Amino acid sequence: MPGIRRRRTGRPFETFEPPRDSTVALGVVSATALVVLLGLLSESAVWLLGLLVFLPGTASALCTVRQTRFVAAWTVLVVTGTVLVRHAEGEPWLDSVLMALFTLALAGASVYACGRRIEREGEMLRLRSTAAAMQRHILHPLPLLTDDALVNGVYEPVQEDRLIGGDIYDVVESPWGTRVMIGDVQGKGLAAVGAAFAVIGALREAAHREPTLTALADALDAAVARHNSYAEQTGEDERFVTALLLNIDAHDQVQAANCGHIPPTVLHDGALTTPSLGSGVPLGLAELAAEPVTVDWFPFPPGATLLLSTDGLTETRAPDGTFYPLDERLAELAGLSPTDLPQSLYDDVRAFAGPGSRHDDVAILTVRRSPGRGA
Repeated sequence: MPGIRRRRTGRPFETFEPPRDSTVALGVVSATALVVLLGLLSESAVWLLGLLVFLPGTASALCTVRQTRFVAAWTVLVVTGTVLVRHAEGEPWLDSVLMALFTLALAGASVYACGRRIEREGEMLRLRSTAAAMQRHILHPLPLLTDDALVNGVYEPVQEDRLIGGDIYDVVESPWGTRVMIGDVQGKGLAAVGAAFAVIGALREAAHREPTLTALADALDAAVARHNSYAEQTGEDERFVTALLLNIDAHDQVQAANCGHIPPTVLHDGALTTPSLGSGVPLGLAELAAEPVTVDWFPFPPGATLLLSTDGLTETRAPDGTFYPLDERLAELAGLSPTDLPQSLYDDVRAFAGPGSRHDDVAILTVRRSPGRGA
């Protein structure tokens, strides 16, 4: 059986670029000239203390260690020279010595702080590189291609420094067709990520063993229950996971098992339809359900696109409290290709929420039949 073929499209890490040496030198000289001029006009060395001596502190946050050393040395020389001139004009020795010592101490602290900042940035870059390697094994990079389906999309965790959030997805090619899952773990933090790992690991194992979606859903529910049992022993909160499971094969219909998740949307020939699916309880809560999870069927004709998402899309609010009008926006964006649609929706929902708004994890997937399957 052929395996999943995937194209890795991870975003490169964004690193801060320090200013050029010429820019630093020009800025320092300009600031020095301005401060000295103000000090001469005011006939008070307080201007130097209040404005110039903090240049090294600014450099420590923006520049390299070498550049910060230059700024610190320049500042010490200028301040020391200025206070000597002030002393020659009658400034008390105590004031001159205190200002020079203060400038020297601040310059040394700035160089040290710059070194510590760059060291931490290097450690963070190494950690993010390790996290990226983990992500490639936990959340496969999109797009994903199997013999039955082509899955594309956007995944954005709520915290920019965390590559894996509470929203999850996966695509597994099995003997009975391609199993597609999208889910949302209740809560945030490392405990939620642990539950996400448990579900993804169980899916990849059980998808090759269980011939039906009901049995697959039971296996995932058992995985969440085991995770909750361990969480209870360690004093962590228990979690549940909403999930939508799909099975796509050569037929023109799709099997779906909905475990408390948002139903999919079918886009075909400019029309939008939402299949009527039963809504079972989320994974981890099956013991509380009166009835077991059921499997529904809905049409998935050649050329159609399935849109799957988490509540980070549907529950986004505008500044006035209005929910994101997904169906209305989908009707406007329906002409886009399945490759461009997820990113366009993501950009649109962020613009809808407005700047400075708090965002939830977002996962948006489009599913089409693979080339050769009538797509």
